[in-house]
Amino acid sequence: MSRWQYFAKRVLLSVPVLLFGASITFLVIRAGPLDPVSAILGPQGDPQAYNAIRDQLGLDQPLWQQYIDYMVNMFTLNLGESWVLQPDTSVYSLVVSYAPRTIWLGFWAVLIAIFVGIPLGFYAGLNPNTFSDYIASFGGIVWRAMPNFWLAVILMSVLSQSEKFFFGFNWEGFLYATNVTGPPPLGDLTSVDGFLKALKKIAPAALVLGSASMGNEMRIGRTAVLETVNSNFIETARAKGVPPRSLVWKHIFRNALIPLVPIITGEAFILLGGSVLVESVFDISGIGYLFFQAIKNGDMPLVGSLMFIFILLVVLINIMQDFLYTIIDPRVGYDGGA
Repeated sequence: MSRWQYFAKRVLLSVPVLLFGASITFLVIRAGPLDPVSAILGPQGDPQAYNAIRDQLGLDQPLWQQYIDYMVNMFTLNLGESWVLQPDTSVYSLVVSYAPRTIWLGFWAVLIAIFVGIPLGFYAGLNPNTFSDYIASFGGIVWRAMPNFWLAVILMSVLSQSEKFFFGFNWEGFLYATNVTGPPPLGDLTSVDGFLKALKKIAPAALVLGSASMGNEMRIGRTAVLETVNSNFIETARAKGVPPRSLVWKHIFRNALIPLVPIITGEAFILLGGSVLVESVFDISGIGYLFFQAIKNGDMPLVGSLMFIFILLVVLINIMQDFLYTIIDPRVGYDGGA
């Protein structure tokens, strides 16, 4: 089997996963406590209007009919409209409005995890049992152990009173006058000032969101390097006189990246799920915040559509993971490989 046949097989296998995920989402939403009619009526609503609104929303139809409608709508990308949060507003409009803030947050959180966690893990693996190795390993354990919501509250409190903790340094007035909380200004990212202002605004939340992944990738990267360094083919390469620089870059690092691929791609969705808490604490008003508000207010079509988008992202991330496997590891796809 060639690597492209392997990749095509993985793409086809993702279809039943998407079907199963969408079906479970429908059952959870319909069997759960979400009641959009009560949310629309409010606590002082007219009880006599309950059945009329329920009939208008199509909630009195048989469950199988609702399931077929939901699946057809999702797989034709007809995501519908919000019922409670912003009535008669399409889900597309809400996603377009809220998603850029989450993408901006997730982008920097992933960069922190990749370009801080992995290099530190590789450095610790190449220098085992040294002082720097102990510091990096200890830091990875600490960052991994701190819950996102706790770290978000602590960091927000510290930065909002930074003059007390950092000897007069004022974070909110540093470079640009911004509050610790609030959505990042993404209207003018093409200018240097606009870019730096948006970066400063998102930096605390991105540090919190990327911290757990950073610590995890640091520890796994260290272990992967140690296992690769002690493997037989590295000893053979050394015996053949392969230069140390070439040994590290072409053999050790490339092979150490293989176990990190599922970690990096798998944590992309964890970052998305964790953004619900982080966005709520820092008041970023992204997709995570929108999803939280939709659940809290019983906005059933918005919750279902966002869940389908999340599942679709997970499937696409897994496909990207398989594609990266075929690039990093040439053995994948041959002789019935992984």
